[in-house]
Amino acid sequence: MCGIFGEFTRSSGLLDKTAFMQLNALSFQRGPDSSGHYSNDENIQLGFNRLAILDLSINGAQPMHSPSGRYSVVFNGEVYNHLEIRELLVAKNLTFKGTSDTETIVNALDLWGIRPTIERLDGMFGIGIYDHQNKSLHLVRDFAGIKPLHYGISDGHLVFASQYNQVSQHPKFKDKSIDPEILKLYLRQHFIPAPFGILKDTYQVMPGEIVTITHDFQVKKERYWEFPDDCEPDIYEEKEALNFIAEALDLAVRDELLSDVPLGSFLSGGIDSPLICYYAAKNFPQQLKAFTIGSDSKIHDESEDASTYSDFMSLDLLLRKMDSEEAMGQLENAMASLSEPFADPSIIPTYLVSKLAREKVTVALSGDGGDELFFGYERFWSVLKNRSFHRLPSPLKYLLYGTDRALFKNKFVNSNLLFETFGEGHFTGHSRMSEDLVNQIFPDLGQVQIPEAYDVYRYEDGRSVKEILGKMRKAEFYGMMQKTLLKVDRASMANSLEIRVPFLKKSFIEASWRVDPLLSYGPDKKKELLKKLLRSHFPKAPIDNRKRGFSVPLDKWMREGLQQPFQNLLIDNRKTHEDFNIDSARLSALFDQHQSGQKDNKWSLFTIYSLFKWKICQEK
Repeated sequence: MCGIFGEFTRSSGLLDKTAFMQLNALSFQRGPDSSGHYSNDENIQLGFNRLAILDLSINGAQPMHSPSGRYSVVFNGEVYNHLEIRELLVAKNLTFKGTSDTETIVNALDLWGIRPTIERLDGMFGIGIYDHQNKSLHLVRDFAGIKPLHYGISDGHLVFASQYNQVSQHPKFKDKSIDPEILKLYLRQHFIPAPFGILKDTYQVMPGEIVTITHDFQVKKERYWEFPDDCEPDIYEEKEALNFIAEALDLAVRDELLSDVPLGSFLSGGIDSPLICYYAAKNFPQQLKAFTIGSDSKIHDESEDASTYSDFMSLDLLLRKMDSEEAMGQLENAMASLSEPFADPSIIPTYLVSKLAREKVTVALSGDGGDELFFGYERFWSVLKNRSFHRLPSPLKYLLYGTDRALFKNKFVNSNLLFETFGEGHFTGHSRMSEDLVNQIFPDLGQVQIPEAYDVYRYEDGRSVKEILGKMRKAEFYGMMQKTLLKVDRASMANSLEIRVPFLKKSFIEASWRVDPLLSYGPDKKKELLKKLLRSHFPKAPIDNRKRGFSVPLDKWMREGLQQPFQNLLIDNRKTHEDFNIDSARLSALFDQHQSGQKDNKWSLFTIYSLFKWKICQEK
């Protein structure tokens, strides 16, 4: 796992090496073991910071060039099937100096070319490939979006990087203005999804995409892999499904244990990470180290359940509990790890658990992805709950909703019924700031719409529950899951820790499509199949229906130890108010409402706090 950086020009104008390497150093924590540089002194310059995981020798150093000299590559990530690919290359009489997956890739590029090579990879990665023959640059991101890849392109100059600030701080982009459509999208969804960047002329490579910039700076995009919304399952019987998923997950975890450095796993008290730990401990030659974070809130804390699972599996568990004082101590570092606006409060415990893990290991497994693949979120049910009423005339739907609200406090009919499409309700379910509130605090955004190109939740309703569930799962994959992956990548890499996600191994994702969704989905059911799989290993597993993960009582902490830093930035920093033309009175009222306990406004306040933090860092 590493940090990659590069610039490509139409003709000339590369930064001098000193300035280039200063920007390269911004991602030092992503790869503190060594740095690398290559330039042809004409139109391409590549930088690299290495976190050595496979082949710790100099043979794994980057930038790396293919044996023919045609391709120069910087690679961030891991390819779990690279030994299988290498066998195919050896059969073609290709030879190798070392054992790194990067060397496998550069040899494969010589033999097969770019897309055929990328389609064979099963792993997580962001890759920059310069083709000296065609004088073209290719930016490639893994199929699930596990690893980031940002870029900016303007006036015949392209910059790409693992971290957004390496693009936004580059002289060609530092003075770019904020794109108001992307700002509004951020305020509604609390992160900046691919393919967007908050500054004009900046972007992200989409999951499963190859972006090619030709010698004359034509930009071509192609998707080599995409999550479908019309999977046709062929496993409908529960026992067969359990055996199938158990075997597929066992194999995925086993493949992701490949490492030349110490490895462990995150562990919560939920479903997904205990399953990952179970299969990891089963296949790991030593006692598996596990890491978890608790809090001083009984509602949020699941460290007791994590300890129970650890005892079941005889893990070496390291546990740390957080309170508001600990959160205040970690807030600055957690926010600094982001390099772009991002508003999920669980960045704080994720940063802390990564820091805790890095004291003992360099690689850790995570349970991310299970909720998306196996319908683990309550919203899968809540969006479709009133499906039978969805085609009623709008006045009648409002009557039903209002009656249920008055008599039963919306026990039977929820607000998703009021949206014109399921997708609109789905989008709104991920938004903790209403459009009205955004427009009140940011008056300049009143007439601004989110980008037309953001179509994650713009799906047709479908004729059956299974059809709609397929569309919802795809939306979760490219929506909420991308936010989670961003959070985990930034928090872990700020601590020089590689995180692997077996649920998102390509072979396992594609295996999950074969299982009937109704084995996991239904009223009061969330990822029922994974729950039963966990109980098959641990009959006394402490399973409940609450979704917590590494969550924290931020609403309470913002009234305690975090009150002053939030007030300093949100209320007292008037320059930032002027920068965004903030309605200061409305923002102060929002803050006061929260501090008095009148209303829980933590999401809105944290979203604006993160935006202000980024703006101040950008201007330094």
